[in-house]
Amino acid sequence: MHAEKLTKLLIVDDLPENLMALNEIIKQNDRIVYQAMSGEDALMLLLQHEFALAILDVTMPGMDGFELAELMRSTEKTRHIPIVFVSAAGKELNYAFKGYETGAVDFLHKPLDIAAVKSKVNVFVSLYQQRNEVKRQVEALEKSQQELHATQIELQRSLRMRDDFMSMVAHELRTPLNTLFLETQMRKMQLEKSNMEAFNEEKLQRMVARDGRQIQSMIRLIDDMVDVSRIRSGKLSIRPTETELSDLLQRIVSDLSHQAAAAGASIMLDAEKIANGTWDEFRVEQIIINLLTNALRYGGGKPVTVTLQANPVYAEVTVRDQGNGITAADQHRIFEPFERAGTKTGAGLGLGLYIARQLAEAHGGSLTVESTYGEGAAFTLRLPFN
Repeated sequence: MHAEKLTKLLIVDDLPENLMALNEIIKQNDRIVYQAMSGEDALMLLLQHEFALAILDVTMPGMDGFELAELMRSTEKTRHIPIVFVSAAGKELNYAFKGYETGAVDFLHKPLDIAAVKSKVNVFVSLYQQRNEVKRQVEALEKSQQELHATQIELQRSLRMRDDFMSMVAHELRTPLNTLFLETQMRKMQLEKSNMEAFNEEKLQRMVARDGRQIQSMIRLIDDMVDVSRIRSGKLSIRPTETELSDLLQRIVSDLSHQAAAAGASIMLDAEKIANGTWDEFRVEQIIINLLTNALRYGGGKPVTVTLQANPVYAEVTVRDQGNGITAADQHRIFEPFERAGTKTGAGLGLGLYIARQLAEAHGGSLTVESTYGEGAAFTLRLPFN
């Protein structure tokens, strides 16, 4: 049995032979017996350990057993320790009165009755162990109640998040669906009027482009929801292939040039250095697009810069905007699901940065942000080469 699990007993007597004899009587495998030859030594031990029982000799030079008992009863740490006095035969009555006045629970008389001593000590040890077990069970119950309370709070939070999520999804999907619905109604009305001029080649191309944008918007929302589900279930797939970041960044910037122009901004790319690595090209592209879309959304129409740097250990892509920036309090929050980098509404589900960071970490990399409020923000994607 480990020492910290042993029940501790204290015996105090000024005669070594008495201590040895009493120790032999009461020792067992489930307990450890501490010995003191004076009241002063006993007090030192009492302050260092928690005892189930203290057996004190009444007559000791200096501080006797009664004086030690009085000091024990005056101290919070030792007040509740059961005290058994050992006294010589023939002085039972006087000692008994004084002993009980100082807090004794029992008396042992010399010469000691071995069976009686063992029986009494076993009772006190058993009571102590039972109290400790009850205390342990109460603490375990309180801990379980606290954990249950925390679980209930988390469950309520999850339910609120689910409801908010469903409401957000409905809102975000309604916008492109309403646009498509209005478009179809307009076309139906033109067809009923036999107004085929409304469907000439130029107008038809614009219709198809508008429809494509709305459909892509819905696909993007659905993809985000699927990615979040895969992340939370641990089923997000990463398929590494040989990927060159410089070419990838040039292609992404080119693809987003029209979106940048629509936001009144531009994207400047500094990615002349070749950076070959084994990464999931589709997922890395997803991260960069999320960062650039975010920068264009909150960049205030100012230029966005993308830089690529590399060292022998990792490649680093930084997307920097010149918008209002992000407060220190928000810099952690924005990477949580359903949170947005600003106060704008109707700008996605607030999943882009959450998904981007999860994808970065799935590559063994990281996604961090640096920002001083009022001075823009810089998101840095770090991808290890190994």
